[in-house]
Amino acid sequence: MSTNTPASKDYRTLGYVIRRTNYGEADRILNLITPLGKKTVIAKGVRKSKSKLAGSIELFALTDFNIHQGKSEFGIVTGAKMVKFFGEIMKDITKMELAGVFFKKIGQVAESSDNPEYFEILNQCLAEIDAGADLRLVEVWFSLNLRRAAGEEMNLYRDSDGQKLVEDKKYNYNGAEEVFAESSAGEFSADEIKVMRLCEKMSLAASRKIKYDDEIISKVLFLVRSVNR
Repeated sequence: MSTNTPASKDYRTLGYVIRRTNYGEADRILNLITPLGKKTVIAKGVRKSKSKLAGSIELFALTDFNIHQGKSEFGIVTGAKMVKFFGEIMKDITKMELAGVFFKKIGQVAESSDNPEYFEILNQCLAEIDAGADLRLVEVWFSLNLRRAAGEEMNLYRDSDGQKLVEDKKYNYNGAEEVFAESSAGEFSADEIKVMRLCEKMSLAASRKIKYDDEIISKVLFLVRSVNR
């Protein structure tokens, strides 16, 4: 939680390291996603063997940061305490790769439309990946909610003619117009649309409690991946 605003000289915030770059002889530049938005900070001396910060600043970890914001564009990490380490992610290469994709996508989106909600999206996804949730569902939930938070959400309620999406019709997705279009030979039905609506409305923890048909979740995953290319 944040106890000060980033406008003050010193502030505290929770955050995830989504990228780290070696700088100088012993420092690292860290890109953070926090409840205050995306922040870029320097962890001085963190690469030294005796650094007090080294053990607290890791990927796949929720960290409580103390940051000094001087005249420089970058803040300086003055303290850090690991709050939660998602160790199960580190044990599985598939989980690590998916989390890495999430880091990259949030970093890219935050460059043009920074939103404090990105932190909560990442927070929920890492927790559920670590807890063993279906990775397909996690990816669907992440993609839909990241688009929504960035102001690019899919229209899951009306088709290309402005008509309500209904249960007894089939649809194809028009990627150019980002809308479903009715088609008698359509690939998507109310089942897939319902899954996407639930993912946008519910937390990821609540979404994973619902039983999903294997084929339906796979079709939805294919759709969100094609939309996000």
